[in-house]
Amino acid sequence: MSDKDNDITFFAETTYRNIRKKFGIKRADRRQHMYVIGKTGVGKTSLLKNMAFQDIKRGEGLGVIDPHGEFAEEILDNIPSYRINDVVYFNPADTDYPVSFNALEVPDPKYKHLVASGLMSAFTKIWANVWSARMEYILANCILALLDTPGTTLLGILRMLNDKNYRQKIVNNVKDPVVKSFWLNEYEEWDNRYRNEAIAPIQNKVGQFLNVSLIRNIVGQTNSTIDVSKIMNEGKILIMNLSKGRIGEDNSSLLGAMMITKIQLAAMERVRIPIEERRDFYLYVDEFQNFVTQSFANILSEARKYRLNLIMAHQYIAQLTAEDNTNTEVRDAVFGNVGTLVSFRIGAADAEFLEKEFYPEFTAEDLVNLPNYHIYLKLMIDGVSSRPFSARTLPPIELPKEGNNREKIIMVSRERYGAERKKVEEKIARWSGMSTSFSGHHLYEAKCAVCGKNIKVPFPPDNKRPVYCKPCLDKIEKGIIKAPKIAFSKRGEDYPDLAKMGIGFGVSPKNEVDEVKKDKRKSKNKMSVRVSSKVKRIETGPPVSLEEAIKREPIYFKKDKKKKEVNVSEVRKALKEAIQEKKEDRQES
Repeated sequence: MSDKDNDITFFAETTYRNIRKKFGIKRADRRQHMYVIGKTGVGKTSLLKNMAFQDIKRGEGLGVIDPHGEFAEEILDNIPSYRINDVVYFNPADTDYPVSFNALEVPDPKYKHLVASGLMSAFTKIWANVWSARMEYILANCILALLDTPGTTLLGILRMLNDKNYRQKIVNNVKDPVVKSFWLNEYEEWDNRYRNEAIAPIQNKVGQFLNVSLIRNIVGQTNSTIDVSKIMNEGKILIMNLSKGRIGEDNSSLLGAMMITKIQLAAMERVRIPIEERRDFYLYVDEFQNFVTQSFANILSEARKYRLNLIMAHQYIAQLTAEDNTNTEVRDAVFGNVGTLVSFRIGAADAEFLEKEFYPEFTAEDLVNLPNYHIYLKLMIDGVSSRPFSARTLPPIELPKEGNNREKIIMVSRERYGAERKKVEEKIARWSGMSTSFSGHHLYEAKCAVCGKNIKVPFPPDNKRPVYCKPCLDKIEKGIIKAPKIAFSKRGEDYPDLAKMGIGFGVSPKNEVDEVKKDKRKSKNKMSVRVSSKVKRIETGPPVSLEEAIKREPIYFKKDKKKKEVNVSEVRKALKEAIQEKKEDRQES
């Protein structure tokens, strides 16, 4: 292949006068983006695969975002051995080794409003039916506040709304006076009833996203292991397998939208690199309507100068507009910025819309009746859009088989970008102030008796026994600090009902209590010795029936004791002497 051919990506062939002529698109023209539309099963994904395989073979940097999984897995199966180390495989369904992807990690503080805007656009798109101005107002202030504190994640949103101590810590770091004023002067002034009503929709919707463990383990890690800037600048291969069937439709859309925002940020960071040194990065987005947000329009208009080249495919134009067809910003951005337009067979409504693009060569009827793998297109050639013409897409490119490298790629990606699930969950549990040993049990709110910090314990606190947080408990066990003494109850305190009746119970002095306890211990020990010495084992015979037992003579276990013999003469003598003494006493008196 010549250098000239190496600069061209082939994807179709013309059949004019039955002469087949293969053609493609030049590198410079790909920077104007490529848009592919067509019904299901007409050959869109095959076109994307052929282009992606050529990019991989040439050593280009590319990203694949696939909401179905098949496209991503086929790319994975065709990675040559010499590019295994370039692959970053992001599969949220791999729950054993979750990849870290912190959506709130900002490369430069000046981009924090762009991150907030991207997240808000993603949330607005997914929950459009239940979205409200108040919801957007609170959530935007929440995200902007968290972005001012390094190391925060999306898990902080729910904690920010409920945990006063955590909220105070975050607000202390907020630099934006408007955001700070909201939390100090507005949010704190709301009464509990109004506040609970205002934050309930956010807790419900954001909670649905974060309560799924496979999503929480990805977005809840502090430091992202996927460095998008490095992937783009070093020409690596990012494969995102966002299969809806495995992780859910909303989760797939949110993760994809957040990744596209990250890619946009990484592209804008290239402003520091001289334009001639910026490597082309090709982003393939199949069914891109799932991930498109209002911020996507900015990528289409600005990405070209940063060498971020989009290849987008989907099924029909109405997917790019709001349900009420009032917001057409994304649709207008696509048709206003895309250089190469490719149409497979489409529906009547789309044919009517695209007829303006292909007229006079092709009519709406032509667009509706195209066979599979046949296209009408307007190709960007040296910066100028060509007249519409027809072509047929190339059959799938057969890459040289070197054995299936899928397992090897997955293993390498796990080692470099993933972490063991148990370790990730332990870190998240520590951050949230919960112990993993009590998972599945109800936890109760309590306050540490030493530092006063709000904690959660697996038993209902009774306000009598002291409760400690883990750091304070460790210090007490090590002897660094002393545990607080438990005071004796005051008169009537332990008996509130009797106290109301005028009956109180006093507490004995300490020395008296100690003496009583000592006497009880002594008597208890004596009793145990006395009883143990007298108890003897009673020999019993074999068991008998009740009838036989009645007939038998009773058994006396207590033996007759011999009485001591009494000397009667001595007793009489003693009585006489006593009587005589009494008489003498009377006479004397």
